Amino acid sequence: MDINEFITSFNKIKKLGFIKSLRKGPTGVGKTLETYLGIKENNINLPDLEGAELKAHRYNSDNMITLFTFNRGAWIMDPLEAVKRYGTKDINGRLGLYFTMSFTQNSAGLYLYLENDAVSVRHIDGNVLVRWKFSDLQEQFNNKIPALVLVYARSEFRGDDEYFEFYKALLLKGTTKDILKESIKNGVILIDLRLHDKGTMARNHGTGFRVHEKDLPLIFSMSEVIA
Repeated sequence: MDINEFITSFNKIKKLGFIKSLRKGPTGVGKTLETYLGIKENNINLPDLEGAELKAHRYNSDNMITLFTFNRGAWIMDPLEAVKRYGTKDINGRLGLYFTMSFTQNSAGLYLYLENDAVSVRHIDGNVLVRWKFSDLQEQFNNKIPALVLVYARSEFRGDDEYFEFYKALLLKGTTKDILKESIKNGVILIDLRLHDKGTMARNHGTGFRVHEKDLPLIFSMSEVIA
């Protein structure tokens, strides 16, 4: 389905008003939209539309999504050394760095530091753990999400059943280094460290760059109402 076909189909869905969710739980909104659009559900990492991802968003929902993960060439300190120095123990006694970072130091003494061309995680002892160039983040973002169709839905419950009214669709495209810098600075994009001690190495699940669904239009260069 290309964008023009999506617009035609979505305008028909809008006219239906509230429709019953086809699945209970958080994924119901996406499942219902895709079914009514005629898009088959799959687990393959491919765009839902021709050249664009499709995301359904419950209006006023505070859900977050991971935009992408990125570690390639970013770590200054050996990750295992970083875990051993600054990690905290989980319930199983395993050391790990599982933090949503901010510009205020956390309980481990780690904090974000903004530079002209990069953002880094540092410790109050002066060590730099990891540093991401905004140019690399821009490349990763545009490779991962070159375009996104964001669909808004009002939600209401009738007894135990949820109903959705799909009422607006935005086409979002591209980003820039400056947008990413400001988004991280203002806390729109959050950075999650996700690694732990696995004995002879650190098991890194990939640093997550996340955003609230409602803030998605803020991180793209172009935002256009298409339906």
